[in-house]
Amino acid sequence: MSKRKRERLFSKILLESIDEAFLTLGENARTAIYQYLEGKFAISKRDIPDRVGDFSDALEKIFGLATPHLMILIMKCLNEKAGCTYRWVGPKWLVPELTFTKYVKLLELWCEDTEKIGNVEVTLDAGERQEQQTH
Repeated sequence: MSKRKRERLFSKILLESIDEAFLTLGENARTAIYQYLEGKFAISKRDIPDRVGDFSDALEKIFGLATPHLMILIMKCLNEKAGCTYRWVGPKWLVPELTFTKYVKLLELWCEDTEKIGNVEVTLDAGERQEQQTH
């Protein structure tokens, strides 16, 4: 599969994951969110894969403190659709500072660079967080 096809496939599964997460709020809410994103933030649904940071910022402005719950739901859907596993390597008491935007970019890179199932790991090394990709 060519890199361009993998990029299109990733964009498709990202949009499907967002759509699925929004649908948990109801069909009318999903439609309203997309309309608000486009009207207030000039982010059309098809632009989201290229504007993940803007999309994330817009969701924070729309949903406030509830945003992380929605982003986690999107990430779970995306993880499932990409066929990727996530494993935290580090102390159980320490939660990595992995933002939605960084997570999506990391998973996108993983999908573009491989055609086989692998693991995306977030590791902690000497007190510093590192993101790495393994196959």
